[in-house]
Amino acid sequence: MLSAIGLLGGLGLLIALTMRGMNLLVAAPLCALVIAALSGIPLVPQLAATPGGADFVSSYMGGFAGFLKSYYLVFLMGAIFGKVMEDSGAAASVARWAVNRFGPGAAVGAVVCACAVLTYGGVNLFVVAFSVQPLAVNLFREANLPRRFIPGALAFGSVTFTMTSAGSPEIQNWIPIEFLKTTAYAGWRVSAVVAVVMAALGFWLLRRMVRSAVATGEKFTPRAGDPLAAARTLPGAAAALLPLATVLVVSFLLHDTLQQSALLFALTAGVLVCAVLNRAHFADFSGAVAGGAIGALIAIGNTCAVVGFGGVARMTPAFQSAVSFMTSLPGSPLLGAAVAVGVIAGITGSASGGQGIALPLLAPLYLAQGVDPEALHRVVAISSGSLDSLPHNGYVVTTIRAICGETHRDAYGAVGVTTVLVPLFGTALAIVLFSLGL
Repeated sequence: MLSAIGLLGGLGLLIALTMRGMNLLVAAPLCALVIAALSGIPLVPQLAATPGGADFVSSYMGGFAGFLKSYYLVFLMGAIFGKVMEDSGAAASVARWAVNRFGPGAAVGAVVCACAVLTYGGVNLFVVAFSVQPLAVNLFREANLPRRFIPGALAFGSVTFTMTSAGSPEIQNWIPIEFLKTTAYAGWRVSAVVAVVMAALGFWLLRRMVRSAVATGEKFTPRAGDPLAAARTLPGAAAALLPLATVLVVSFLLHDTLQQSALLFALTAGVLVCAVLNRAHFADFSGAVAGGAIGALIAIGNTCAVVGFGGVARMTPAFQSAVSFMTSLPGSPLLGAAVAVGVIAGITGSASGGQGIALPLLAPLYLAQGVDPEALHRVVAISSGSLDSLPHNGYVVTTIRAICGETHRDAYGAVGVTTVLVPLFGTALAIVLFSLGL
């Protein structure tokens, strides 16, 4: 009983502290310590009951360092690619290209489309939010829409139907490859159907929420320091889109032979193509590379922090009981996998962190049962992008508060509907389609 109280209490405290703005690098180990204390886990290795037994420091740092070792270079190249796209103006050019396709009157659709194109092209999620937010402010101002829906539009376009779809260069689609020996295109037929349904459903819900707010008298409220339309000369659409296409093509060509490592080559190729095609537009290329490296450390540091939290959580009796329950649910084994990965991602507040904890435990179990690895890959990817977007998620906190200057009270409703409920529906749809043999 104490173990369950510790697990739930630690998670609740982590959500509360992150919503109040505490740094995840501090909040995560603090909350993990609460779990360890209430579950009777010794603090340091020297106090473990047996040599090599579980202890707080080893469990936390094992999860932290293990994720860092496996994914740092991918985070590094992804962040550098994103910063190079940003510094050259290529990201803004892609966003403007998407805006021009929709027109300024369709502000919500333009923002979602811009984020979707950048995300599926391999640009880091945080960089996408930073790059598109100034355009979103201008569009919402012109359309006189409530600005509290900007985080929802940014998040929906970035972390839902593109992040976990077949072929996506985002890390959430590549982690399962290591454990399931699949490719980034696993289950692509079902993935395509689910992505279209999620995009249509989420866009309809988001527009409905915006229209409802406008109908009650809400409108755009300007603030001091709002970004103005960019005056700089941007690269042409072709030069801006080619680096994104390069990432997708190279990852496709190399994924059979290099599996997860193909993403490193693809992102490196994207950086080189962007540097060559847009060399005349860079403000500070070396500064962009350095900024990307720093951004990678921050992003992976936050993820490692919550993976470390999960590393302690999974040592508790309550966690083991929960996993046993979830993996023995009646019906399709895909359902058990989806529930387990989704819940663990929710506990850690990270889709990639949730996969990093869950897959080493679940992959051997389900593969031994004869579950189709491609179906398992796609269901795991989609489900990891659902409950991970609870209020304590690092991307959610950063986008709502730091990038958009909103509060959870005002902005999280739209974020939660589009990034939690819609992916949950997408997960259920994927399970049904795979069960039907599609």
